[in-house]
Amino acid sequence: MQGAGAAALLVLACALAPPARAGIFDDDEARRAILDLRKQLEQSNDQARARQAEQMTAMSDQLEQLKRSLLDLNTRIELQRDDNAKLRGQIEQLTRDVAELQRKQTDIQQGVDDRLRKVEPQKVTIDDREFTVDPEEKRQYDDALAGFRKGDFDRASQGFGGLLKRFPGTGYRDSALFWIGNAQYGQRAYKDAIASFRSLVASSPDSPHAPEALLAIANCQAELKDLKSARRTIDELLKTYPKSEAAQAGKERLTSLK
Repeated sequence: MQGAGAAALLVLACALAPPARAGIFDDDEARRAILDLRKQLEQSNDQARARQAEQMTAMSDQLEQLKRSLLDLNTRIELQRDDNAKLRGQIEQLTRDVAELQRKQTDIQQGVDDRLRKVEPQKVTIDDREFTVDPEEKRQYDDALAGFRKGDFDRASQGFGGLLKRFPGTGYRDSALFWIGNAQYGQRAYKDAIASFRSLVASSPDSPHAPEALLAIANCQAELKDLKSARRTIDELLKTYPKSEAAQAGKERLTSLK
């Protein structure tokens, strides 16, 4: 900068120098001109430095503002992350609460359904007939039938007998009479069995069990050595239900009763 200033002073001195014919500047005037030029240069440098300082200050302020902005942004990002984490936790807890509520609701509904099944009438189908029964009515029938299938004829006869007493108008009546008769046959209570089978045939001649009941009556009579009654019963079977499988079996049975 000093070299450039000296050169500028020299150029200015030359510019201000009068033509040779005017003579040479007085030394004092030259010094004053140089001093003025130096002063102007220093002022220009001061102004430049001042502007530079202002620019640096402005840039520093901008940088500081940027730092503060970045710090604020980072703070807000961290806060948002915390909020998101809390929100995820709340959502997970809510999901667990909903799942637990659904499980309890399912358990309650299951309990209600179970209680309703114990008291609501139910539709059942026996021998191609559909009818409605009380849950306890169905339970007694199923229990008695299970006893018969296991060969527990006492349990079966008592169960079917109790069913008919408690529910005299039950839709199970024909089936119950048929199975109770078979249970009595298994107990060798032939006269009781005949009464049960005869009650079935008399009250429900169209029952699919009726032909088998007549054949069973004949078998009971044969066991009681009443062959004459057994033959009459088979004749009744052949006349009333000639196309039944029981009738075919009765024909074969008839030959052994002669």
